[in-house]
Amino acid sequence: MGTTGQDNNDNEGKGGKDEFKRSASHFADRITADGRDGWPVAADRYRLVVSRACPWANRALISRRLLGLEEAISLAVTDPIQDERSWRFTLDPGGVDPVLDIAFLSEAYDAREQGYPGGVSVPAIVDVPSGKLVTNDFQRITLDFATEWTALHRDGAPDLYPEAHREEIDDVAESIYRDVNNGVYKAGFAVHQETYDTTVERLFARLDQVSERLSNRRYLVGDTITEADIRFFTTLVRFDTVYHGHFKCNRNKLSEDPVLWAYARDLFQTPGFGDTVDFDHITRHYHQVHTNINPTAIVPIGPDLSSWLTPHHREQLGGRPFGEATAPGPVPAAETVPPAGRA
Repeated sequence: MGTTGQDNNDNEGKGGKDEFKRSASHFADRITADGRDGWPVAADRYRLVVSRACPWANRALISRRLLGLEEAISLAVTDPIQDERSWRFTLDPGGVDPVLDIAFLSEAYDAREQGYPGGVSVPAIVDVPSGKLVTNDFQRITLDFATEWTALHRDGAPDLYPEAHREEIDDVAESIYRDVNNGVYKAGFAVHQETYDTTVERLFARLDQVSERLSNRRYLVGDTITEADIRFFTTLVRFDTVYHGHFKCNRNKLSEDPVLWAYARDLFQTPGFGDTVDFDHITRHYHQVHTNINPTAIVPIGPDLSSWLTPHHREQLGGRPFGEATAPGPVPAAETVPPAGRA
C-alpha cells in the first residue's frame, strides 16, 4: 500500500489532486522450486513482512497458515501506524526486527536497490542472509506459496490453486480485484464526485453479482476454499469496520447482505482466516494514517465485532473447506491475535 501498504500512489494519507491509481509491484522476482530468478525455495531463508492492517498482506498470512509454511518462512509484523519512513518494526523490542536487524522495512528495499523512489509496500519477502528485498508482488506471492513451495507444505495441506480450476479462479479473482478489492480504495480516495459515483456503482454491482453466485454454492470456485476465496475475504472482513464509513462505501453494510455476510462469517470461523485478522490494527491504521480522509485521526468505537462468531449455516450448501485435506493446526503462540470483539 505505497507508504501505507500496497497502495503505491502519492495521494494515500497525503491528499492530492489526482485520482487513486495503484502502481504495479516494482520488485517482481519470484521464489521458485527451480530458483530460476535466483531465489530458490528453501526453509528458513526468507522472512515474510506484513502489516496485519493491510488486506494484501492478509492474503499472504492466510495462505502461509493454510499451507503450513509457518516453520519454513518466518514472519515479521510491522506497526500499523507509520511515520515518514513508512512501515516500521516498533512492535519489536528496541524497535528492531530481531531477525533482519532493521528498524524500517525500507532498509531492505534500499539493500536491494539504493535510491529506489517508489513506495515501501507489504507484503514483502526479504532474503535473510543478504537482507535484500526479494519481492513485493502481492498478486504473485500467494500463488507461488500454493504452487512453488509444495515441497515444504504441511501434511494435509489443501490445494488452493487447483490446476483444473485455475482459469475460473483467475477470472473470478480478476473481476473481484478490479471492482471490489481495488474498488474500495478508488472510492475512498476519489477526489471527484463522478469518479466516486462510478466506482461505488461498480463496487456494489459486483458485490450483488457475487452474492447471487454464492446464494447456492458455499465457495467461489468448486466445492473447497481456493485462492479466489482468500482474495475476496480480506476485503469483506474489513468492509463494515473501515470501508463502509471511512471509504464511503455505504450503500449498505456487509452485514446487511444475508448471503455475503454468512459467507464471510463461514470463512472467518474457518481455521486460517479469522485467526489472522487483527481488527485493532485494521481500525487504527486506516483512521490514523489516512489523514487526508480523516484529518482528526479519531478512531471510531465500533462496529461490534462479536457477531463474526455467530452461526452462518453455510454448511447446508455442501462442500468442505479443505476437501480431502485437513485444517491447519493451532496458531503459533508468537503469532496469535486478539479474538473477535470490539475493535
